[in-house]
Amino acid sequence: MEHLDILAKELGWHKGKLEKTIALLDEGNTIPFIARYRKEVTGEMDETMLRTLSERLQYLRNLAKRKEEICSAIAEQGKLTDELQQKIMAAAILQEVEDLYLPYKQKRRTRAGIAKEKGLEPLAQQLLAPENQEAADVLAQAYINEELEVNTLEEALSGARDIIAEIIADDADLRKFIRDMAWKQGVLSSKAKKEQTEATPYEMYYAYEEPVKKMPPHRILAINRGENEDVLAVKLQQPEEIVLQHILKQYAVQKNSSCAEQVAEAAQDGFKRLIAPAIEREIRNEMTEIGEKQAIHVFGQNLHSLLLQAPVKGHTVLGVDPGFRTGCKLAVVDETGKVLEVGVMYPHPPQKKYQEALNIMKAMIDKWQVDLIAIGNGTASRESEALTAELIKSCPGVQYTIVSEAGASVYSASPLAKEEFPDYDLSLRSAVSIARRLQDPLAELVKIEPKAVGVGQYQHDVTPKKLDETLTAVVEDCVNAVGVEVNTASSALLQYVAGLTKSTADGIIRYRNEQGKITERKELLKVPRLGPKAYEQCAGFIRIADGKNPLDNTPVHPESFEAAEKLLQGLGYQTSDLQSEKQSQLKDALAAVNVKQMAEQLAVGEPTLRDIIAALQKPGRDPREELDPPLLRSDVLSLDDLQVGMELMGTVRNVVDFGVFVDIGVKQDGLVHISQIGEKFIKHPMEVLSVGDIVKVSVLEIDKVRNRIALTMKLKGEQNK
Repeated sequence: MEHLDILAKELGWHKGKLEKTIALLDEGNTIPFIARYRKEVTGEMDETMLRTLSERLQYLRNLAKRKEEICSAIAEQGKLTDELQQKIMAAAILQEVEDLYLPYKQKRRTRAGIAKEKGLEPLAQQLLAPENQEAADVLAQAYINEELEVNTLEEALSGARDIIAEIIADDADLRKFIRDMAWKQGVLSSKAKKEQTEATPYEMYYAYEEPVKKMPPHRILAINRGENEDVLAVKLQQPEEIVLQHILKQYAVQKNSSCAEQVAEAAQDGFKRLIAPAIEREIRNEMTEIGEKQAIHVFGQNLHSLLLQAPVKGHTVLGVDPGFRTGCKLAVVDETGKVLEVGVMYPHPPQKKYQEALNIMKAMIDKWQVDLIAIGNGTASRESEALTAELIKSCPGVQYTIVSEAGASVYSASPLAKEEFPDYDLSLRSAVSIARRLQDPLAELVKIEPKAVGVGQYQHDVTPKKLDETLTAVVEDCVNAVGVEVNTASSALLQYVAGLTKSTADGIIRYRNEQGKITERKELLKVPRLGPKAYEQCAGFIRIADGKNPLDNTPVHPESFEAAEKLLQGLGYQTSDLQSEKQSQLKDALAAVNVKQMAEQLAVGEPTLRDIIAALQKPGRDPREELDPPLLRSDVLSLDDLQVGMELMGTVRNVVDFGVFVDIGVKQDGLVHISQIGEKFIKHPMEVLSVGDIVKVSVLEIDKVRNRIALTMKLKGEQNK
């Protein structure tokens, strides 16, 4: 109940809905299933809200568990007071709990520990006592003990100072104050670790400083990378004077006394030796978490947009994996993705068989009636694009587009690719992947490790586990938003369907191969190890295009088939009309339904009924078809063709914190800085742009030395996007 109160307050959600939603999660229901088919329970929370709830709930549960562990550990020492226990249980974050545990935590042998062994702890307490009137030297005299190796007054006082320094360093309230001050007034500085003889990406950080609270996430990760590569030396500058004044105020002793001098010296030592390094580590870790969280968010959003790019259906595609020395690999695939022919051509140096390459491509185009060419954007891409642009002048109706080949090599070397194409070498598999990812980006890109798909910022600098969890969730959301045709889907695609695993996905493929085409969803219950719970979770996301029941080609869940059939009957239609010439009339009839009245009649929730109506209006619909198709070209540009002020159409390839990279048809993408995206102020480019968007841009600046192009979307007299 305590967790419910916290979550309700933090998230602003109704406690009753939260309790029921948490119960659904605890029962093992998947987030896509809950979001789509339990809207009445959740109050129509979407996947993002549900993941936020799940993550926060897990944090609170882990926090509660850690509190119990710490209370138990302190109790075993006989030091757990009611006041301390209340403080621990009231702590809102893990760091506060660990701070409270610090004085009781078993430490390695410290200077303070050694001083305590020498019997100097009472002296430290006397020096700290506000009522003490005696001089420090007088107090220390009683602790000189040759047997304990305390031979002089200074040795006694030095040991006492070490104990005081540790007492101060272990003060939970004090650490919180210092941590807050470091966030508010701390400055992160960096400098070149040694003289650099060659240019590096970190030049702007060679003599750099910025307030901690103002540092944007991408700069945090950039500085971290420079530090990890041993190029930068990084330091957190903390407000030492303010902190020391606060410490002395907290540990007030008689002013201007020799005891006060000892405490002040101990405080300074405690701050510099014990507290400041620890706080620096904590702040740097928290900053890194902020940077990672933003990087993962950016990557996740970009991946979502990339996976949900519009498929290019109904085309025979020639995929080109460009290369110089090893040649350009070619693969023709039909509209279903089936490979028709593969080959290699060598138009570029060192072979320079340009005319032969033109002839090879022309023969493939003519033989298989290719109408679309997909060119990978890697090495020799633009040279291959120039060749293609020349070729299609003599091939009416043929167009080409540039396709990101990020991750194609990862896929080509994977066990899945070897299983799909055992007779092809790696490069030919890449050509097939390039062609197929144009036809259906989602179906092809799920075969690749998400972090290898080449969108985002600093994805290789973040904690792999966090990145993998987020990206897996993104892929799951995309796959389940689109739905999966069970008779054509690969195991790689099926395993992202809610409720399915790699094992059950492989089982579906084996069942399909042995028993033939699956004709209805409930047939999945015959698949080994795919039980009723897994079926409940996955059924609504499975599609069967030409099955026994037309409802199996919609997002309507089998548990709602009876309601859907009654709805159709009430309107004078049958499920067979979903695939007949009556479909248009049915669509109009569904649009006129009074949802509130009909929901009462059918005894279903209004959100569920709205979803049923939407599904029946567009049976078999692919939601991606409503998005912009890829930009197809029939000409090619080089950097030399560009002029400042030239207006071009381009495709957004990547969105980062500081702008977007746009493919305008030359060898390198141009950057539209965030300040050049539009007239209105935006906090982040993602507010207005996504990967795959087609935009009109104007050339601002061309830097041929560094091969950089600056673009703007602020076009005179026009409103972009």
